[in-house]
Parts: sequence; structure tokens; C-alpha cells
Amino acid sequence: MATPTEIDRHDTDILIIGTGGAGLFAALHAQQSAPPGTRITIAVKGLIGKCGCTRMVQGGYNVALGGGDTVERHFMDTIRGGKWLPNQDMAWKLCEQAVVRIRELENEIGCFFDRNPDGSLHQKAFAGQTADRTVHKGDLTGIEIISRLMEQVLSRPVEKLQEHRAIGLIPTADKSALAGVLFIDMRTGRFRLVRAKTVLMATGGGPTMYKYNTPSGDKTMDGLAMALRAGLPLRDMEMVQFHPTGLLAGDHTRMTGTVLEEGLRGAGGQLLNGAQNRFMFDYDPKGERATRDVVSRGIYAEMRKNNTSENGGVFISMAHLGPDNVRAKFPGMVKRCADSGFDLAAGLVEVVPTAHYFMGGVVVDPDTRTALEGLYVAGEDAGGAHGSNRLGGNGVANSTVYGGVAGDTMGADIRKMGALRDPCPTALQAEIGRALHPLTRKPDLVQPLRHDLQEAMWEDVGVLRTEAGLTRAQTRVADISTALMDVGVAPDTLAFNLTWHDWLNLRSLCDISQAIALAGLERENSRGAHYREDFPDEGDLDASYFTVVTQTGDALAVRRDPVDFSIVRPGETILPDGEPETLVAAQ
Repeated sequence: MATPTEIDRHDTDILIIGTGGAGLFAALHAQQSAPPGTRITIAVKGLIGKCGCTRMVQGGYNVALGGGDTVERHFMDTIRGGKWLPNQDMAWKLCEQAVVRIRELENEIGCFFDRNPDGSLHQKAFAGQTADRTVHKGDLTGIEIISRLMEQVLSRPVEKLQEHRAIGLIPTADKSALAGVLFIDMRTGRFRLVRAKTVLMATGGGPTMYKYNTPSGDKTMDGLAMALRAGLPLRDMEMVQFHPTGLLAGDHTRMTGTVLEEGLRGAGGQLLNGAQNRFMFDYDPKGERATRDVVSRGIYAEMRKNNTSENGGVFISMAHLGPDNVRAKFPGMVKRCADSGFDLAAGLVEVVPTAHYFMGGVVVDPDTRTALEGLYVAGEDAGGAHGSNRLGGNGVANSTVYGGVAGDTMGADIRKMGALRDPCPTALQAEIGRALHPLTRKPDLVQPLRHDLQEAMWEDVGVLRTEAGLTRAQTRVADISTALMDVGVAPDTLAFNLTWHDWLNLRSLCDISQAIALAGLERENSRGAHYREDFPDEGDLDASYFTVVTQTGDALAVRRDPVDFSIVRPGETILPDGEPETLVAAQ
């Protein structure tokens, strides 16, 4: 086993883990807010700008820019969409600062978004919202944002640690603060301990423990697994968002599960069952423009009735909107479907609900601080802003808003901090031992266990849940975790040992899967993305609570904390009297 003396050691002032929208914005803002001479380091599991989920964003960026829309309306949509579970101060800051951040993206970062003939930003319709407020670059918005952010960061004096996998948050000996982060340099297989005064965890969520999923393949819940082991509280862990329209192209292609964006339904796309009958109005008066949780359940209900397409899903149809119009508005989606043998513009495309986004995350305050001094969390790793359901278009807004907030906060906080902290030797050695475990066992296959996990989570902790299913999932995941501990990895070379990293990926996924199932059992009502068939009612909104999962040793515990209605209570609104319920014309 490696000893701490064999670890490469590195010191910095501000360490940012992750280079999506949150991480890159944090780096830029930290440069502006920190004292001159502050060392800023960004570390990423893959390559800057070439991995993660921000670059995969298709739909766009929610922001209230007038035309009757307001920050207050955006906020109310976010709270109602989250079924009254969001941290209201975080939701307000998200909606308020999105206006600032979109101007920054355009005027300072250099993003070009689609515009109206008069030169104003074009904003398209997204489901679950009472105004057309989604700014976009065609249907490839994320590539525009991440490419421009990457250019900015690569041109700055920011230290870059690429292909560095974070595997452990290392506290001080008294556990009062964070000392640094332990990494594996994937290019060499060596361990590297990076000490820092402030650390931002912005690794992204990525619920890839499900059979159908949308995130980047490198996303395996590593950040939340590290936070759980470090003793940090995680909230809303049962809230896994299923995007209603994941491409269903068969088991032979990794394109299955990838998103067909929300804007398709916002533009008037129709969902048809196997008999090619439109069905969503049977489940909600908003039809296809209901929130993602409602549409996913409608599709799943049709699947359980065997009203399905050839591959077991349903169809999305856009042809009635005019094939040329569809090709012009959604070129990326048309090409993606064509690559998989479907004609989105003029035909039918098979879709299925697919695990897309994780509303749960580390408990943070609206300035991204956590319970552990020196640790900050932003983006999908942070819980609270979305409650039980994220509105489409609020994801990349959340990442960029709170990435900037984190950079500002760390830059200010570091002025009050002294010397770098010393890491706890016991915690450091424990994380090294955890990572080296598979190298001490007989090599075997990891992928069959990952397949078993994806089946277990889809079947028992998926779109519709019950006590029996959730309890069964806990046993199934525990059995997979136990089996994994007997699976070894050949230690011949650790440089770019992808099997080793597959093993570490699966262990993170198993840890978080257990937290999801435990929180799902604790929530005995149905809110947003979490639907209990044995508890279908939403419960008393005035008595709303969020679940909090913690870990002590190897044991998980869950509790309920009351929602603080700091701005608005259920049944009330902050919109002025006389404001219309919606600004969106009926389809």
C-alpha cells in the first residue's frame, strides 16, 4: 500500500474540482475577488471543456428579461415546480442573478445566443413555466457556453490539473475544517494531495446508476460520495429527475437514453403511444407541457399498459409542425435522431424516461458555504435550489449563477484565512486504502455488476416507487456492493487503468444509490420527481420537509428537516394583484 510519503504533494490557495459551468465561472470570479497573487487551481476528471454535462446542455438558460416576465414570476415557477421544497433564498438568488449572469455571458465571456429580428434575445417555451424565458443557441446551448468559458479560463493564469480524479476530501485532524483533496493523476496512476485554503466541489451529479440515463459517461456521483464519507449532510436525495424524452434506439447503442430536449415539447411536439394516440392529456391538463415529473409518469403509465413502441417506449412526433421548420429550429436533435435511424422532422422517434438530473446534494447556504470550513459546493453537487423537481432551463442557470457566487465568496473568505491546514494522516491513509482495495483482489469483470445496479435502480427506485420496491433495492444494492469488494483489478500498470476507474465509479454509484433508496423510504408522500404509489398524496404543503442523509462510519441515517418558507408560503404568491396566471398561449 502507498504511504503518505509516496504521494505527490501540491499547495494552492483556491482549489476548484470540476470544469463545467460552475467550476469555470468560479475560477473567473475568484480571480476578480481574491487578493493579488492568490494561487487558483482547477482540477478535472477529464479534459477542460471536453467532459462533463454543461457542454451537453441542449435546451437553454432560463432568465426573466421582460416582455411581461419578471424575476418574481420566474421564482414562483421555480417554487411551484419544486413542489414547495426548494430553499427559497437559493431559488430567489438563482432567478435574480440569472439576469446578471446572462449579460455577463454575452458581454464578457463572448457567448452568442439566438436573437429576434429586433436584436433582442430569443426566448423559447419550456414545459412547466408560465413565460417563454429560455435563452438558447439553437439546440446546442451548452457547447456555446462551455466553449467560451473554456477559452477565457485557458487564457488566464489559472493552474490546470487535467485528468485528475478526486477521490477524497481530507479534513484536519480535529475534523473542524477541510485541509485538502486527494486525487489520482490518471495519466500516471499516482496519488496527489492538494492542500488549499478554500475548495469548491463542482463535480456535477450524474445519476448514471439507472438503466436509461443522459449524463456524460464520466459522471458517477463521485463528489456526493466523497461528501457523504466526509460526514456532510445531503438533502433531497430521493429526488432524481427523469427527463421524459430520452432517445430509445435499442440496447446496441449508447445513444439510448440521451436527451431529446424540452424545447421539442415546448414547440408543440406530441407524445403518442404504441397505437399512435396522443395520451398526455389523460394525465394532466397541460398535456406535453406539464413538468418533467408528470410527463415521465404519464409515459411510464403507458409503458406499464403495454401501449408501447417496438423498443418498449412511446413516440414523439414533430412532423405536424412542418419538417423544414423542425430542421431549422432543432438541427442538433434532427442529426442525433438521424444518426440512430430516426427522422425527427418528418417521422416518429421512440423515447423513454431517462435519469437526467439530481436535485439532491450537499446542504449549502445561498453563498455556497457548507458545514465544513473551507469547503464550498455549487452546481448539481449542491442541494436546495430546485426542491423536488428542476425546471428545464434552470440547470445551466444554476451552475453559472452559483459558480460565480462561489468564486466571489471564496475570494472574500480567503482574505480572512491564515496558513494552509495540515491533513489528518488517518483520513488520508483511509482514502488511499479505499482506492487501492481492488488492486489486492483477483481480477474480474466490473461491468456486469454495473449492469445489475442499473437494472435494480430502474426497476425499484425509478419513476414509480413503493415501500416494497425501495426495500428490495436496498438489499440488491448491498449485494452488489459486497460482490464488488471481491472484484479485483490487474495492477500491472496504474497509468490510464480504466478498469480501476470503472471500479471506483461503481463504488461511488453504489454508495449514492443506497442514500437515494433510504431517502425514498423516508418520504412517505409524493412530491415532484419522487412518486410513491403507496403514498400518492403530496401531503400537507404547510408542513413540508426535506430529507437529510448523513453517514457515520459505514452506517447511513436519515432525518426530516422543515422547509423554511422565507419568502412565500403555500397558497400565496409574490406576484402583484391582477397578474395573469400564465403568459404562455394555449396550444
